[in-house]
Amino acid sequence: MDALFDTINVRDLLSAGDLSDPTSPLSAPDLRLLIQRLDAHSRGIKSQVQSYLLSHHADFSALFSLCADAVSRADGVAADLDGVLRLVSDGPVDAQIREAVSEIEVKTREARLKRELLELVRAVSGLSERFGGAREALRGGRIRFAAEEIRKLKSAARVCDAEEKGAGREPVVYGLLKAQWHECFEEIQELFSRFVDNAVVFEQQSRRIRVKYLLSVEGIAGVDFQEVLESMEVVGLLDYGLARVADLMIKYVITPVINSGSAIAFVEELKQESGKMTEAFLKMVQSPDRKIGTVDSEMIFSKIIEVVTFICERICFKNDSWIQSFGRLTWPRMSELIIINIISKVVPEDASELANFQKIIELATGLETALKDLRLISSSDKKDERLSNFTQNIELHFASRKKKEILGRTRKLLLNCDFAVPQEYTRKRHSPKDAEITEDPSDHAVDLLFLSEKCLVSEAASGLMKMVHDTLRDVCSSSTRVALELYHAARDAILLYEAIIPVRQERHLDGINQVAVLMHNDFLYLAQEVLGLAFQYRPDFPNSIKEHAVFIHLAPRLHLKAEEMLQRQIQLVIFNLKEALDSADGFQNTHQMQQFESAKFSIDQVVFILEKVHIIWEPLLLPSIYHKSMCLVLESVFSRVARDILFLDDMAAEETLQLQRLIYLMLESLSDLFHSLNAIDQEGKSQDSSLRSLDDFMPSLRKLRKLAGMLSHRYSKFSSNP
Repeated sequence: MDALFDTINVRDLLSAGDLSDPTSPLSAPDLRLLIQRLDAHSRGIKSQVQSYLLSHHADFSALFSLCADAVSRADGVAADLDGVLRLVSDGPVDAQIREAVSEIEVKTREARLKRELLELVRAVSGLSERFGGAREALRGGRIRFAAEEIRKLKSAARVCDAEEKGAGREPVVYGLLKAQWHECFEEIQELFSRFVDNAVVFEQQSRRIRVKYLLSVEGIAGVDFQEVLESMEVVGLLDYGLARVADLMIKYVITPVINSGSAIAFVEELKQESGKMTEAFLKMVQSPDRKIGTVDSEMIFSKIIEVVTFICERICFKNDSWIQSFGRLTWPRMSELIIINIISKVVPEDASELANFQKIIELATGLETALKDLRLISSSDKKDERLSNFTQNIELHFASRKKKEILGRTRKLLLNCDFAVPQEYTRKRHSPKDAEITEDPSDHAVDLLFLSEKCLVSEAASGLMKMVHDTLRDVCSSSTRVALELYHAARDAILLYEAIIPVRQERHLDGINQVAVLMHNDFLYLAQEVLGLAFQYRPDFPNSIKEHAVFIHLAPRLHLKAEEMLQRQIQLVIFNLKEALDSADGFQNTHQMQQFESAKFSIDQVVFILEKVHIIWEPLLLPSIYHKSMCLVLESVFSRVARDILFLDDMAAEETLQLQRLIYLMLESLSDLFHSLNAIDQEGKSQDSSLRSLDDFMPSLRKLRKLAGMLSHRYSKFSSNP
């Protein structure tokens, strides 16, 4: 009744358009509309008041009886009060009157409180009796009546929603009523779940779904399955009950149909007694026209429609709201199974096959149309068109799949490459007689686009660039969306080399070996190739991605990575040479046999290291890079030896001779290395006469030779002046 006395907001009775300007006066039609709506609202209030009075006739009768008793008692009190007044008129009894009035007020309040408590007890007792009646009706098989009572008692017991709980402190009695309602609700929920479990069963031995329409559970017999669903809808448990059926249908019927292709057929059987259907069966049998090893999408979709039709007719009784509820529970999982097990498996492998996928698009659209006709999915909600959305975006799915495939192949190639140098590979070496050794025709010897030289690269780099070129050729013949994804795949494949190889081969970077040199060549090769990709393919790219498809920004970072690899090797060689020269102890006292042998051993170690570097670097590095790098290494050695000798004081005559012998021994041992550098230098001179001689690249070499001559002159001077 409280809702009837709420304040009426007149503006709520007007349409949204009437409220656009609160300051503007209302027109005559608006006033007439307002009068009509006020009149309709008044009639509604009167009707509700009348219904309320009729439904509480007994309560009002009891209330009027109490009022009559109160009136009669009030008359008695008035008579008594009249007598008191007469007594008062006879003498001053003010104090007695005040006491009497106070006592009357206290007694009146107590009586009113007792009446209110009595009414509350009667209401609680009535609700408790209704809870008991609902339980009795439930156990007696009157489930529809029990469900309606539970729904009504929810409001009477003030069972609030979760967000309303804790809003304020309530009387303890409401807590007791709520607990009683929850007990009844759990009892009816448990009973309904047993009814549903008894109604729809999958019989594994006979491989059939059985729907039973006359149910018996816990001594409650003859309950109609449709009445169970209606009662569940009344009490708000329909989704809970249908979810159990949905899980069963997905697990035992839909999933096998989708996974087994065309190997399953269905046979529907009905069982009747006295002209009334008592059971329905959907039996799964082997399809007589199945095709072994093939997936017939059209046949699978037709069988899904057959199963859904059985569900709509035999389980949901063609009730649209029940069918829609069942669809909300099953369609997301069903569509996901179809996409994963059917549509995704026929996504084209090549861009030229996209046109053939049109049949799958038509079949998927047809399936959704049929399900819309059956009311399983909404005809207005685009989110339910899951299959259509997937198939319509097949180009994007194809491109995504192709991108994953390219990156997967790239990652596998990079992880499996061992960076072993082919034994049969030799670069064009220069002997003292300028004899040439035939170059290896291997695919790993690649031309550099912007340099007139060849270098050996790893299988990872050559295979990577082959995949990149193949991918970019596909970009030129693809649609915009596919082309953009494939471009990103080509670019990411190059970045994968930078991310994987240096980490995977980290241990080789700490030593002087061929792997580190190959990695330098790889980065140099990739930097050169990246510079040429845009010029080679960009004119044929789709117009919409020409501005986005660029590779040139990758070239500087790849080139810096190559230089970093080379400098790391050079610094490592220089460090090893420094350690070898440290053992010579500054070439002091070489006239003593022990010190001479120590210095000679140090020189031998230097020569050994340089020969090892020569053997590793010369076949792999570009001649120009090899020449420059080796000159840097030799310069570090010669400058260190010259400095140590020049820092010596008070050399004996024999000491000068021994130092000269050590210098000539080192230079003679490095003669082959000098010849290889001279050969490269001479080849460069034939192309550019402005190139300098070998001594110009190593100033300390000229200084060391001059120092050897000075030591010889000093020895001659010592010999002539004994």
